[in-house]
Amino acid sequence: MLQRIDLRAGLPRVLGDVLPRAAVDIGSATATVAPIIEDVRHRGAAAVLDAAQRFDGVRPAAVRVPVEVIEAASGALTGSLRAALVESIARARVGHAAQLPAETVTTLASGALVRQRWVPVRRVGLYVPGGRALYPSSVVMNVVPAQVAGVDAIAVTSPPQKDNDGWPDRNVLAACALLDIDEVYAAGGAQGIALLALGADGVEPVDVITGPGNVYVTAAKRLLRGVVGIDSEAGPTEIAVVADDSADPEYVAADLISQAEHDPLAASVLITTSTELADAVDAVLPARVAATKHSERITEALTGPQSGVVLVAGIDDALAVADAYAAEHLEIQTRDAAAVAARVRNAGAVFVGAYSPVSLGDYCAGSNHVLPTGGSARFSAGLAATTFLRQQQVIDYSADALREVGPHVAALSAAEDLPAHGEAVAVRLTARDGS
Repeated sequence: MLQRIDLRAGLPRVLGDVLPRAAVDIGSATATVAPIIEDVRHRGAAAVLDAAQRFDGVRPAAVRVPVEVIEAASGALTGSLRAALVESIARARVGHAAQLPAETVTTLASGALVRQRWVPVRRVGLYVPGGRALYPSSVVMNVVPAQVAGVDAIAVTSPPQKDNDGWPDRNVLAACALLDIDEVYAAGGAQGIALLALGADGVEPVDVITGPGNVYVTAAKRLLRGVVGIDSEAGPTEIAVVADDSADPEYVAADLISQAEHDPLAASVLITTSTELADAVDAVLPARVAATKHSERITEALTGPQSGVVLVAGIDDALAVADAYAAEHLEIQTRDAAAVAARVRNAGAVFVGAYSPVSLGDYCAGSNHVLPTGGSARFSAGLAATTFLRQQQVIDYSADALREVGPHVAALSAAEDLPAHGEAVAVRLTARDGS
C-alpha cells in the first residue's frame, strides 16, 4: 500500500529531492481567492453571505451567530463530549500557561536599563475549519492560547453548515460557549479570512489570524499577511514515524491511518531501520483501512505520492531523514525513545514512545495541534501563547548613563553620516551641563 524509498545504501546530499511530499500549489489558489477578498473589501457582509451560498450551499440569516444559537448548542452537548472538551480545555490551559515568558530587566550600567516586555495583541481572529471534518478541538487549540496570552477580544469564524440552519457546526459553537466566546461568525474559506482581516458592517478587523484551513484559506492568509499577522500557511496534515524493530506494527499502522483520515492529500511516512517492521506494517494496513469509516479517503492518502516508507541503515540516518522532512507530527517508536527524541531538531511536535500517539496531541495532551506543515517546521513553530504576544523593549536611561555612552553614539552616527543622531544625544547633555 505504501511506496518504498530505499536509502540504506546511503543518504543523498539533498534529501528533500527524494522524500515524499504532498504537491500543493498555494500560489495558483490566489487567483481564485483574490477577487473574493476584494469583494469582501468593497461589499462587506453581503459578499460574505453570497460566498457562503456559492461555496457552502447555504446562506446564513446573518454573518454573526446569535448568542442564543451558541447557548443552545452548548445546552445540547452530550455528557461525554462536554466532559472531553472540558478536560481538553483544562489541559491546554496548563500546557500553554507554561509557555508564557517572564519579563526581564537588564542593567547595562548604573541608570541604564532595558526591560523586555511581552504585550498581547489586542484583538485576534481564529479560524476553525468545517469541511470534510468538523473540529470543536480546533476551537480549544486556538482560543486557549489566546486567552492565556491575555488577548482582550477574540472572534471565531467557521463555515456555515446546511444541517444547522446555516450556522457553524453545533459542537464548534458549543466549544465556543464553554470558552465564553460569543463573537462567532458563519463564514468559511477565503471570505472568512477576509472578514476577520478587513472587517465589515460592524465587524472590527483583527490584528492576528490563526487556525488551519484548506488551500483557499491558506492563500487568503498569504494575500492578507501584512494587513494582519498570521500564524502560518498551513498545508495538508502529515505524520512521520521513526521506528526500529522494537516498534509494534499495529501501533504504527493505526497512527499512519489516523492522519490519513483527515484528507486525501494527508501524508503518512514511516522512517525505519527495519525491513521486517515495514513488511509487518504493510501486512496490517489493508485490514485496518478496510475496517475504518473513511477507508476510501485513507486509501487515497496512503497510496498517494506524499506517503511512503523510507528505509534507512541506522537511527542516525533516520534522524537525518526526519530533520529533512520536518514533519508536522513526528513519532519516535524506538528503543530509548526519549534519548532519540532529544536529538530531533525539526518537527512541529514530537511524540515519544509507544503510548504517545499523535491523536493524543490532537485532543488532550496539553499541547497544541495547530502545527507547521510542508517542511516549515525547519523555521517555524506551532501555535502557542507566544503567537499572540509581541516582544517589546523598554529603554530607560538616566542622564549620567546617557553621558557615559554618548561618545559612542556620536562616533557611530558620524560613521554612518547621520549626524543628527549624535546631535539628539549631545543636545541633552549640553542642556543639562548648562553650556
